[in-house]
Amino acid sequence: MAYRTLNRLPSACKDASLRPVMNAASHALPTDRPHPRIVAILTCFNRKALTLACLDALAITARRAQVDLEAIVVDDASPDGTAAAVRERFDWAEVVEGNGSLFWNGGMHKGFGLALQREADHYLWLNDDTHLVADALPSLLSQSAELTRADGTGPLLVGATAERDSGRVSYGGRVARSRLRPFNYHLVHSDSQAVPCQAIEGNCVLIPRAVALRVGNLDPVFEHAMGDTDYGLRAQALGLRAYVARGIVGHCSPNPLGGTYFDTSLPLARRWKLIRSRKGLPVRSWRHFCRRHGGPLWPVHFAWPYTKVLLTGLRGLFRRQPSSAASAKLT
Repeated sequence: MAYRTLNRLPSACKDASLRPVMNAASHALPTDRPHPRIVAILTCFNRKALTLACLDALAITARRAQVDLEAIVVDDASPDGTAAAVRERFDWAEVVEGNGSLFWNGGMHKGFGLALQREADHYLWLNDDTHLVADALPSLLSQSAELTRADGTGPLLVGATAERDSGRVSYGGRVARSRLRPFNYHLVHSDSQAVPCQAIEGNCVLIPRAVALRVGNLDPVFEHAMGDTDYGLRAQALGLRAYVARGIVGHCSPNPLGGTYFDTSLPLARRWKLIRSRKGLPVRSWRHFCRRHGGPLWPVHFAWPYTKVLLTGLRGLFRRQPSSAASAKLT
């Protein structure tokens, strides 16, 4: 699906933090280095065991891929000692401490900004609750090279994750269901080939240096979510491509919908508060996203999720409904 409105980004996107870091062609890495260099970026809060397990798995797959690895771990003031534990256990990881108000996008923006100042062949976004399989990096690097040879430019390559017990794909890349609802995405995945996608989820994303330098950083306007989706759409507006890698790169459990604004069993007042919270669809972030990517009908797309909560909430006052079990990206 074409996003014509992306060809001209609003003035907010001209923020220095979003601009290309440098001219990629004039800052090419030496070609005689023995191993590719990867800088991984993670942000975390109060999930020490998951974060340590994530970094352990990352180290294993990096050894198998024979890459030079370093990581930037943004710890957003975790009270459980995550920062100290990472420093003690992983000498190849730099811990950057936040003030407790970064959330996902703020933490990743901070970490990715530091990573972009370092030379690397690829940058790797990774969620701290994603446990990579041993072949994850070898597979991602191989597929990235294949796609680069085929089209001449490196892609954003999303690694799909699956639920450990069921094997169902949990996160990865998505495409829009229809032109009328451009932000209602569904997952796409194949075990046999890389498939194009529109929206990317930041659980595991391999970004070639040239792509990262051209697109720049995540947009700090987003308060928690949406920054990864926005990044992928901005990249595609520049003529770059996004794919979901074939196969599964790791395990990650999906966030439950119970207790969120999707949960129609909750009182309307509670759902209304949740949808406007940082982990819902905060008005400022959602308006910014819709204006940038929604085209002439962006006010309709902006209003729809809030209207839907009100309508289903009012209907629930007269007729009890079961909680929805279907996941919808953004809306």
